Amino acid sequence: MTRGILGRKVGMTQVFLDDGTVVPVTVIKAGPCPVLQVRTHDRDGYEAVQLGYEDKPRRLAARSERGHVANLDSKRQKSRAAAQAVPKADCEPQRFIREFRGNSDLEVGQQVTVDIFADISAVDVTGVSKGRGFAGVMKRHNFSGQRASHGVKKVHRHAGGTGCSASPSRVFKGRKMSGQYGNANVTTRNLKVVKVDTENNLLLVGGSVPGPSGGFVTIRETNMV
Repeated sequence: MTRGILGRKVGMTQVFLDDGTVVPVTVIKAGPCPVLQVRTHDRDGYEAVQLGYEDKPRRLAARSERGHVANLDSKRQKSRAAAQAVPKADCEPQRFIREFRGNSDLEVGQQVTVDIFADISAVDVTGVSKGRGFAGVMKRHNFSGQRASHGVKKVHRHAGGTGCSASPSRVFKGRKMSGQYGNANVTTRNLKVVKVDTENNLLLVGGSVPGPSGGFVTIRETNMV
C-alpha cells in the first residue's frame, strides 16, 4: 500500500541546508490520523484504509458522522443478526476523511503519524486550489490578448475568433475560453521531503502545494522514480 496521511497546509517559509543552500518549503501539519475503517475485497469489493483528521465538535456533527466513528446505543439502532458488525474507531467525529487504496496491516483505531515519511524522499500532495471565480482567457489560460495598436478598440483582453467556417460550422469541444478558474482538486507530484518533525507533527516539503494556508491536503508517497 502507498503510505499516506492527512493534514493542513500551514504556510510557506525557507530553510537552510547543511551546505548553506536556501530551500523554499511548505509547512504541513500532518496527523495524527485515526484509522476509521479498513476496506476489504470480500466485504467492500476493494482494499483501502480510511483515515480521518482533526476532531469535529459533537454539537456540529450529524448523527451519521458520530455513528461512523462510534457505536450509538439507542432504540433507533436496528440490529441485523446476519450482518457482521463493522468495528468502530471509538474516537471523535472527524472533519476531513479520505481513503488510501491498497492492502495494509493497519487496524481500526490505530493512529497514523507523520513519522511514516521518515525514510521517504518524495511525496505527492493533493489539495483544492484557490478559487478565482469567473476569469477571462488572459488570466485563465495565459492568452496574450489583442494588439494595442490603431484600430483595436476596447477588445484588448478578448479571446479573438473561436468559431469555424461553414464547415463544420461549430465550436469544437475543449476550446479554451473564459470560465470558472480554480477551486479544483490539484495534485503536485514528486515534492522533496526536506524535514519531518515528529514531535510537532510537521512535514516540510520543497516547493508549493495547492490551496490556501489552512486548507486540507492529502499527502501520499510518490510513485515517480
